[in-house]
Amino acid sequence: MATNRQIVLDNRPDGEATTSNFKLVTSETPALADGQVLVRHHYLSLDPYMRGRMNESKSYAASQALGEVMIGGTVGEVVESRSPKFKPGDQVVGMGGWQEYSVVDADAPGMLRKVDTTHVPLSYYLGAVGMPGVTAWYGLVKIINPKPGSTVVVSAASGAVGSTYAALAKARGCRVVGIAGGPEKCRYAVEELHFDACIDYRVHGDVKSMSKALKEACPDGIDGYFENVGGYILDAVLLRTNAFARIAVCGMIAGYDGAPLPLQNPTLILINRLTIEGFIVSEHVEVWPEALKELGTLVAQGKLKPRESVAQGLQAAPEAFLGLLKGKNFGKQLVKLI
Repeated sequence: MATNRQIVLDNRPDGEATTSNFKLVTSETPALADGQVLVRHHYLSLDPYMRGRMNESKSYAASQALGEVMIGGTVGEVVESRSPKFKPGDQVVGMGGWQEYSVVDADAPGMLRKVDTTHVPLSYYLGAVGMPGVTAWYGLVKIINPKPGSTVVVSAASGAVGSTYAALAKARGCRVVGIAGGPEKCRYAVEELHFDACIDYRVHGDVKSMSKALKEACPDGIDGYFENVGGYILDAVLLRTNAFARIAVCGMIAGYDGAPLPLQNPTLILINRLTIEGFIVSEHVEVWPEALKELGTLVAQGKLKPRESVAQGLQAAPEAFLGLLKGKNFGKQLVKLI
């Protein structure tokens, strides 16, 4: 039996999350029962939604339990199997959490999926060809549903969702404008991700300045917006929306510490007859095959080249996660476990 290091949620944040909210523990992996497999994780995914789960408050999913392994997507290799569905050496993606090994019930729907790394690197199944990629696909295709020539905007533009959103929107003939933090990320968005423009929110730190920058970058107004952040950026976007614009709400990272995020001009929802729809991608499993097929094709064709920030070792996960919440990552944030 392998020794398994795990990171658990030790206590809940009071305002901003800190490393003291987490605890590193060690356990032994249990013997497998019939129908179970043992997975050795190669990479762990860090995502903003995890911050919301740390709170004990009403949300779309249950709060992260204290003393339990932090939730999280993982990719790795089956090292032992007592299921005919998997064999040692299979590369898989699942929700193994912040730990080095997981024991998975192979018959549980959606818990573990084999992946092909012939044309798609294993780590990409936690980003562009995984949950973040499908998130971008669903928000763009099913909610915003742009026409060729539409202007669409995304916040957190250089991250896992934003970079995928750009590739998908360009493939549909859209003008794509991003919002990101810092000149390096904005330059990357334009030069490598092929955004038509990218606005640095660190330069435009209030509604008036951001709205002016959006007007310059979106001279024909905004037809669709993918929301990852909230706060004053959403207020500025609303000022530039066209009639019947559509907004897909995926995240509100500005409010994950519990602070309220009031809208300055909610009457614009009526004036511009906006459609605003929040969504949780795990509730739309029916679209995953179609989305993953397109995303995998874009990667194989070289049209989607996501960037990754990789922290080394399980013990680095809390610090890397807190950095992600402050925008310190560049692209998809991962933790490499072996």
